[in-house]
Amino acid sequence: MGKISSKVFDLKGEAVRKIKLPSVFKTPLRPDVVKRGVVTLQSHRFQAQGRDRMAGKRTTAESRGVGLGVARVPRLKTSMRAAFGVGIVGGHRAHPPRSEKRVSKKIPRKELELALHSGIAATGLKDVVKKRGHIIEDVPDFPLVVVDDVEELRRTKDVETMLLALGVWGDVFRAKESRKVRAGKGKGRGRRYKQAIGPLIVISKNEGIVKAGRNLPGVDVALVEELNIELLAPGTHLGRLTIWSESALESLREKMSEVA
Repeated sequence: MGKISSKVFDLKGEAVRKIKLPSVFKTPLRPDVVKRGVVTLQSHRFQAQGRDRMAGKRTTAESRGVGLGVARVPRLKTSMRAAFGVGIVGGHRAHPPRSEKRVSKKIPRKELELALHSGIAATGLKDVVKKRGHIIEDVPDFPLVVVDDVEELRRTKDVETMLLALGVWGDVFRAKESRKVRAGKGKGRGRRYKQAIGPLIVISKNEGIVKAGRNLPGVDVALVEELNIELLAPGTHLGRLTIWSESALESLREKMSEVA
């Protein structure tokens, strides 16, 4: 599975040479392992929450027993108002969440590595990338590899010009048009907008492109040593449209040889 070599493009979208791909691009796709890896990484961002054990119980309310023609729920001494019980206004919950609960998941290291390798291999398969929803009609080759000059781009306009030349701008526009206000209470909880995921640019050294690319909707820029499965398969779905710098692939090749 996977290609042996790929074309290398300059910033004008013209092929300048071919490069041999690292063996990791031959890794078989494992959506099941990828899903476990992404969910595990997401669980590490969860914040444990719990309730005060005495919530709804700080009262002297007692039941008045039978024979009064009223329900036998605990009531305040000075009135007929119910208190303390479950399902009562101001009362406690039956089974409240506890902060002791373990919300962080674990995964074997080798399994997480397999998920990462599978995510990398999926970036070189056109059918998988297209199935994920990316607009790739004008993308010349997969995996999409560019010269190292891409790492030195310092202006957002230069990155935009590069994406246009490589035929990727249509996917950035798709991400921009998908932006909408979230339905529900999340609007007031720091996640007001929802937006589709666009291209990922993988580099070996940051010479300015990280700042230049962060204003483009849906675009992420990541160093190859910081690559993780959630970047390559957002939402547990394989096949993110990825642009690799030539040196990033070389770093990947060296890393894979060390592992072997």
